[in-house]
Amino acid sequence: MNRTQMIIEGIGYFGSFLVVVSMLMTSVKKLRIINTTGSVIFMGYALLIQSYPTAFMNLCLVLINLYQLVQLGKKERHFQLLKVQAGEGLVAYLLEYYREDILKFFPALAVDLTEDCDQAYVVTCDTLPVGLFLGNQTAEGEIRILIDYATPAYRDTSVGDFLYRHLPDYNIQRIIFSSQSVGHEAYMEEMGFVKTEEGFVKEL
Repeated sequence: MNRTQMIIEGIGYFGSFLVVVSMLMTSVKKLRIINTTGSVIFMGYALLIQSYPTAFMNLCLVLINLYQLVQLGKKERHFQLLKVQAGEGLVAYLLEYYREDILKFFPALAVDLTEDCDQAYVVTCDTLPVGLFLGNQTAEGEIRILIDYATPAYRDTSVGDFLYRHLPDYNIQRIIFSSQSVGHEAYMEEMGFVKTEEGFVKEL
């Protein structure tokens, strides 16, 4: 196999890899975006090897994905922020139901935090609980975050955007995150938190 053939084969494998990886995404939006990218690359590979039926199939996948992404953008999500009691059933249920996923991001924390926090908020989308925010009030209008969690299907910053816009409705003006977490720093920076000696701080 010469160098050109190896490059062409590499393009094909890379496109196939992205299509397979897209199937692992829990977010529908991410699935569509990665699948579209993989399909475009694989379509290019199919054209290079003159496999036109394969190229046509991938073109169809690209068009379907683009259509679905447009539809997702048009679909209205009706979020709501609920202030709840930390020890009530809904919070305990969410902590237990998403226990393993929560521990991936917050491995140093016990999942039963209902006795360790005095502030609890749940974000719902069309009545479905999709976000959980737990913390302690450390000063007037300030909360130190213990958990800021979004369910896998809503991990596209939409829950955080809504939460931080509406926490001021409950007289919360400043939030601080200083707990140990895995892969949470990039999210904090994307959401406008500033790293300080106290931890990641966001003025609302």
